[in-house]
Amino acid sequence: MIPASSLRRLGNSDLRITPIGFGAWAVGGPWQFGWSTQDDTESVAAIHRALELGVNWIDTAAIYGLGHSEEVVARALASWKGPRPYVFTKCGMIWDEKGTVDYSLRAPSIRREIEASLRRLKTDVIDLYQIHWPADALEETLEGWAELAKLKAEGKLRWIGASNFSAEELRQAHAVAPITSLQPPYSLIRRDIEAEVLPTAQELGIGVIVYSPMGSGLLTGAMTQERAAALPADDWRKKSDAFQEPKLSANLALAERLKAVGARHGRSAGETAVAWTLRHPAVTGAILGARSAKQVDGVFGGANFRLTPAEIAEIEQA
Repeated sequence: MIPASSLRRLGNSDLRITPIGFGAWAVGGPWQFGWSTQDDTESVAAIHRALELGVNWIDTAAIYGLGHSEEVVARALASWKGPRPYVFTKCGMIWDEKGTVDYSLRAPSIRREIEASLRRLKTDVIDLYQIHWPADALEETLEGWAELAKLKAEGKLRWIGASNFSAEELRQAHAVAPITSLQPPYSLIRRDIEAEVLPTAQELGIGVIVYSPMGSGLLTGAMTQERAAALPADDWRKKSDAFQEPKLSANLALAERLKAVGARHGRSAGETAVAWTLRHPAVTGAILGARSAKQVDGVFGGANFRLTPAEIAEIEQA
């Protein structure tokens, strides 16, 4: 169980979140950037198991499964008997009736998105609403951010955040309205945010919840060259450079180092990978995806696991 003493305040909000949250990307099922076919009953069981372990927030997005992930989250919460967790979702990625994905941060589009998300999630207010990706033009990004601030003032959103923003985009948006949180990718195989983004978030008092701390499965210790080769054609990882040679072998070798360090504490490679991200003072929490209750049990123990400075150095030297 995750102890109440581990709760962390997220940025400028009144949200006190567990160090790990449930990521609902994969439970959305197949779409352009999906994780292949997924059973909804397994998804609900995974969410319930995470909540049983004390996780108090779920991160989803309208685009995951073209709305289906939000619907699955609502289904899981409708049958959950414990305290209701915080629900975070995102806007900016849209789709048409053919399932073609597009991007828009224009104010009217965002208003349509928030109303649709409220319906799918079966709620009147969203705890944290995030811009999924910045627009190519800064002007459009700031238009979208200003609209989120209006929606917050109207009471539809409790807090507002960003995802995948650069340091400069954070500064520009923060000048329009305070940013509660940033959601960037961060793991041992994606460390680029350490140079500018994380320091900027710390300077501005922005909470950081990182996604893909286990490298989308590469750092769990369960991935192999054979499993990577056998990924379904509709799994987005099939086309990722990180799952192809020569990067695949290097990433799997790093997973073996994580496995060795974690084994000393009875922890998995995935839990060790998560603990590594949580060691950074700018990081408030990490998002962990799972497609079954069994997967939850395999990786969600990282919330209470802390690495020593010597272990961190050992891992990073790999």
